[in-house]
Amino acid sequence: MTVWDDLVGQPDAVSVLRRAADAARAQVEQQAAADLGGDLLVADDEFAPHDPDGVEPTGSALAAEAHAPAPGRHVGGMTHAWLLTGPPGSGRSNAARAFAAALQCPRGGCGECHECRTALSGGHADVTLVATEHVFLRVEDVRPLVTLAQQRPSLGRWRVIVVEDADRLNDTSGNLLLKAIEEPPPRTVWLLCAPSAEDVLVTIRSRCRHVGLRVPPVADVAALLVRRHGIDPAVASFAARAAQSHIGFARRLAVDESARIRRREVLRLPMQVTSVGAAVLAAAELVEVAQEEAKAATADRDASERAALLHSLGAEGQATLPPPVRAQVRQLEENQKRRATRANRDVLDRALVDLLSLYRDVLVVQLGSPVELVNAEMADDVERLAGAATPAETLRRMEAIGEARTRIEANVSPLLAIEALMVRLRPVDVRSR
Repeated sequence: MTVWDDLVGQPDAVSVLRRAADAARAQVEQQAAADLGGDLLVADDEFAPHDPDGVEPTGSALAAEAHAPAPGRHVGGMTHAWLLTGPPGSGRSNAARAFAAALQCPRGGCGECHECRTALSGGHADVTLVATEHVFLRVEDVRPLVTLAQQRPSLGRWRVIVVEDADRLNDTSGNLLLKAIEEPPPRTVWLLCAPSAEDVLVTIRSRCRHVGLRVPPVADVAALLVRRHGIDPAVASFAARAAQSHIGFARRLAVDESARIRRREVLRLPMQVTSVGAAVLAAAELVEVAQEEAKAATADRDASERAALLHSLGAEGQATLPPPVRAQVRQLEENQKRRATRANRDVLDRALVDLLSLYRDVLVVQLGSPVELVNAEMADDVERLAGAATPAETLRRMEAIGEARTRIEANVSPLLAIEALMVRLRPVDVRSR
């Protein structure tokens, strides 16, 4: 078993990253040979420039190489900055971790050695994993990374910094990171992850080598759930299909019955929206469910963080906190509030994606397409919705869901955005068609 085994349905990306890891390993071995008196083939303090006269690899497996910038590129395909993109659930964070492990592994990602295990788990001293639960990656989040990037690896072959939410960099934090990428230290590798290249500042993505991931096949995701988590094949197949190949959500649906119940309740909302009043009530119900789920996911962590902070400051059990302690508690509460906002948005967005899958199925039935339904277990409801509307009306409803997602991401009140959506999901009077 290698570090690449869990990257289901990504043969092209794996091929590119595996070749780059092999090139990086060869570079380290050549430097080691040089230190012992051998010929130095690749300089230790910089990547060799791309040879414009060299023969480029061809084939679908290396399609992502077309996005690679020339500056700083190694002739074997290795460079100091990478941008891994793919739709939610495609496994871009897993790909970044696997690549980080392969860079540290003396066998290029065997999956069994200490370097591979610690890199994949986040415990390797020279592999830093960065993910934010806030709306944006702030300057105070990025500045320590810039400092860390200047240090040589302490134990491993490379210092690897994985930024799992590069799409959440704002202009200020992005420009700070840009300076670190423009002037790469000799043994530092940046791995940035984002849904698409367009989600990253153009100045940053122009200096990174781009590798795109695709949505993995449902069958591959189901097989992964069976192999890694021992899920019943039927449940695994349902979860993979319902999650639309999103690996993380498929795992959650497979192991958490409450998640399956909440999803089913969300999908039944359109059948309840028969008037403006019902639409408002449905919107309030959806937003309340999302808030409760987000609160349940963060409440225990918030309480433990507050208790740990008070313990470290020696203020446990005090009814009145000293001003310095109050300031630190206030800062913690602000961070937790931003995290709760992000969690609430994520839960709502996932509910809207599930609704979008329902109307996708409705459109499939209306057009007589032979493709499989995402929500096959709701075939009767899908048929009823399909018979009560035209394809044009279904498309308008899908557009309304997309607008609601955009508005929530733009910080519009979730309740107002969902109310406006539910009103647009009401059945159209046949006489008005």
